[in-house]
Amino acid sequence: MAIPEFATEVSREEFEAARGMLEAARRKTRPRKHDLYDVFNAVLYFLNSGKSWRSLPPEFPPWRTVHEYFKQWTLTKGDESSLLELALDKAGRPQSVQQLKDLLAQRRE
Repeated sequence: MAIPEFATEVSREEFEAARGMLEAARRKTRPRKHDLYDVFNAVLYFLNSGKSWRSLPPEFPPWRTVHEYFKQWTLTKGDESSLLELALDKAGRPQSVQQLKDLLAQRRE
């Protein structure tokens, strides 16, 4: 999918560092319709914008798709880091890791 560049977007090279771990988390159901790169960038946009899922720009995959990936990637067991935290860290996005932690802490309250 050709999407315009957003300030939150990671480069393909940055994303490749995290692609393997994100692909490994996939439920084996049907073939993927959307590039994980686009989904990952949509998650970054969501984290950075603070807007609702439904407010994702139409250039990204559908908000429900992005939200489903977000839910899968943020599942945790105990105090361990979520897959999304690890992927953001590998992609060189420490500020996004903090935004994610803040968001998840708000939801727990």
